[in-house]
Amino acid sequence: MAMGGGSVAGVIVPSVKSEPPEPATEGLASSSPLLPVAQEPQSQLPAPDSAVAVMEVDARGNDREAVDAASLDKDVLCPICMQIIKDAFLTSCGHNFCYMCIATHLQNKSDCPCCAQYLTTSQIFPNFLLNKLLMKASACQIAKAASPVEQVRLAFQQGCDVSMKELDSLIVVLTDKKKRMEQEEAESNLQIMHEFLYCLRRQKLEELNEIQKDLGYIKEDINAVERHRIELHRARERCSVKLRMLADDSSVKTSWPSLMDKRNGSSIGTQNRLPDLQATTTNSLSLQKKDSDSQNTQVGSTVARKRRVHAQFNDLQECYLQKRRHWEKQAHKQEEREGRNVKGEGYHDGLKDFQSVLSTFTRYSRLRVIAELRHGDLFHSADIISSIEFDRDNELFATAGVSRRIKVFEFASVVNEQADVQCPVVEMSTRSKLSCLSWNKYTKNYIASSDYEGIVTVWDVTTRQSVMEYEEHEKRAWSLDFSRTEPTMLVSGSDDCKVKIWCTRQEASVLNIDMKANICSVKYNPGSSFHVAVGSADHQIHYYDLRKINQPLHIFNGHRKAVSYVKFLSNHELSSASTDSTLRLWDVKQNIPLRTFRGHVNEKNFVGLTVNSEYIACGSETNEVFVYHKAISRPAASHGFSSDATDGEEAGSYFTSAVCWKNDSPTMITANSRGTIKVLVLAE
Repeated sequence: MAMGGGSVAGVIVPSVKSEPPEPATEGLASSSPLLPVAQEPQSQLPAPDSAVAVMEVDARGNDREAVDAASLDKDVLCPICMQIIKDAFLTSCGHNFCYMCIATHLQNKSDCPCCAQYLTTSQIFPNFLLNKLLMKASACQIAKAASPVEQVRLAFQQGCDVSMKELDSLIVVLTDKKKRMEQEEAESNLQIMHEFLYCLRRQKLEELNEIQKDLGYIKEDINAVERHRIELHRARERCSVKLRMLADDSSVKTSWPSLMDKRNGSSIGTQNRLPDLQATTTNSLSLQKKDSDSQNTQVGSTVARKRRVHAQFNDLQECYLQKRRHWEKQAHKQEEREGRNVKGEGYHDGLKDFQSVLSTFTRYSRLRVIAELRHGDLFHSADIISSIEFDRDNELFATAGVSRRIKVFEFASVVNEQADVQCPVVEMSTRSKLSCLSWNKYTKNYIASSDYEGIVTVWDVTTRQSVMEYEEHEKRAWSLDFSRTEPTMLVSGSDDCKVKIWCTRQEASVLNIDMKANICSVKYNPGSSFHVAVGSADHQIHYYDLRKINQPLHIFNGHRKAVSYVKFLSNHELSSASTDSTLRLWDVKQNIPLRTFRGHVNEKNFVGLTVNSEYIACGSETNEVFVYHKAISRPAASHGFSSDATDGEEAGSYFTSAVCWKNDSPTMITANSRGTIKVLVLAE
């Protein structure tokens, strides 16, 4: 039987110094060293029973004091758990164990884990001396690791003898230390407070300087506006004087008989002139009444416009200051370049810019319906219109959607000839549901469509036939657009994460951009055939120069969900719509965000987006249309399709699905998911 670092019955047996064998007792080998083994145990895996014992010991929780076992002699380690012995028990064979460790082992085996000698619970005894030594060692280790304060506290708790004089000296030292620490803390607090107040003062001074500059701008603009009002008042007075003089001359000539009549004493002439005098008086009174009515109407309009100003005062204030500061910086740069003062009399450029915003924003407050028609069959519950587009001359408009048909209407007949059902002048059928339309900006009779099968088709409206069909997209194509500056080029985007550039003179795509997310919208810059904006499901707008497609020119971040539409207001202003219920305005030239628009609801559907030079309009999942001025973040006007809901249907079951401005006019066409088309116009 092995006596050294062997393993008996699956129990870890630490290596022990070899002793001469003694005579066997009761058939059992005996090896009883006087001290616990000092050598490292062999690295053998424990047998199942010993492993159970160790796991049970670990599971009960290590509630002993935190003592660094590595700094103590390894002789005080339990051979079973290899931790400092707790509640030491000595076996009859001379080995020491934790009580719980050896008791748990003996429940499974009847031998010593070290020497494998026969052993029972009646042959283990508490080792009081070792326990006392271990407690002292543990206390020493804790004292060494404790802070000076803890050491003093422990000394007093253990009954350390200290004289009154020593206590007084200690109290004086502690009192001085406390005062010094309080002083340092007070100085630190004052330093922090001083730094805070200094930063606050600097910030407020900067704000004060900014406010003083703004007040200077406001004072300057007030003076300019008052001078302009005085000039207008004087001009109106001069005009009134001239009109009165003309009226007086006319009345004199009309009311007094001529010298010839006087000379002849003709009463007939006088009688003939009396009706003329009465007519003149009547006309004068009529004009005065019209002027009075006009003034009353103008006063009412002015009051309504003032009300709109106060309702959106914060946004207008921000817009005014932003434009005023911007143009002031531009003027300052011009002065530095030219070395002279460029300021002159009259309106400042910033004030002129803001006056344009103020007049256009306050001019309209609502959308008025001027025509309405039904797109589909009256017996169908819904006929979603996904796209509406005007042609080059704004004479025709086309609609497309889930009905698989492109319908072309004459705008003038829709507005002027009110009828229950309007017949399209042209109708073309397609194989799949349609997602987008785009009229060619040069060839009036060309219109392109994209569908749910990924097919891009160019149609000739006059012949009602397809001119070109492109089938390279592998999934649904959501958007396409003809270039304004190069009318033979068009761009499309699809769920296959590809943007493709097409030429109507070629049968295959001329350029391909691979992206990492689904493409929801594409749009050419109206001033360039090389720049394309792409809205995608990665919440970003990618702005590409087609001459270098390996990476986008700019990436605009800000939306929290997929970008469903992108539209250009001008060569440098880009508007985007997202299913995060916001619209955003970007400057693609300076690569900066300009404004965020909120008010509509759009979380899952394509609700349409349309822009002109001043206004942005979009649909809403509340079955409404919202119009925003590009300089104000809140809606300027809105209109609802609430009358569309029939009995038993909820008003929110439909949504606005397409919108389109009629060029730069205040007229727009909008449609909802029920197939209702309305022609709306901005009104006061």
